[in-house]
Amino acid sequence: MGVLRLQLPTDPRWVNIVEKNIEEILTDHAWCEQKAATNAITIIANNPEHQDLVKDLLALAKEEIDHFEQVHNIIIQRGLKLGRERKDEYVNELYLYMKRSSDGSRVSGLVERLLFSAMIEARSCERFKVLSENIKDEELAIFYRELMESEAGHYTTFITYARKYGVGIDVEKRWREWLAFEESIITNYGKNETIHG
Repeated sequence: MGVLRLQLPTDPRWVNIVEKNIEEILTDHAWCEQKAATNAITIIANNPEHQDLVKDLLALAKEEIDHFEQVHNIIIQRGLKLGRERKDEYVNELYLYMKRSSDGSRVSGLVERLLFSAMIEARSCERFKVLSENIKDEELAIFYRELMESEAGHYTTFITYARKYGVGIDVEKRWREWLAFEESIITNYGKNETIHG
């Protein structure tokens, strides 16, 4: 799938599931944006010595919170309600893989966290593309097209820093392993009205 290098595309019929419960997809999406902002802040807190990383991830965190606000505004405009935060089983599986993969060193921990983040952004970007091309709701189609481009930029940021600070680690090899792992679990998803579900 082009630059993202994901191994399995989302079945466009997933959008049919999404369209049956717009409130659910918007609520889930809003919380995804909040978690993405929190993740960027966590990376900053653990790696303050990398000034360029801090600067770029601060900008990314602000953008994610802005996206949260945009989704929340759509929810309000449609007379819907932001529900409570949802569990994201897909992200949890990636998180456990990240934890198992780190050798305990600071460099390995940073690289794994950045690749974990890149993977989530890559799949989110791909899902937004599928939504933008298949959802009948014109407002949401335009919205997801714009967000797709933003997520692609975030994916690039995380991959770039993994390569820059992954001294002594074959980051390309690790990314291929991440892609293979994601391929092994993504077949379990795409059946619910959530961004990764």
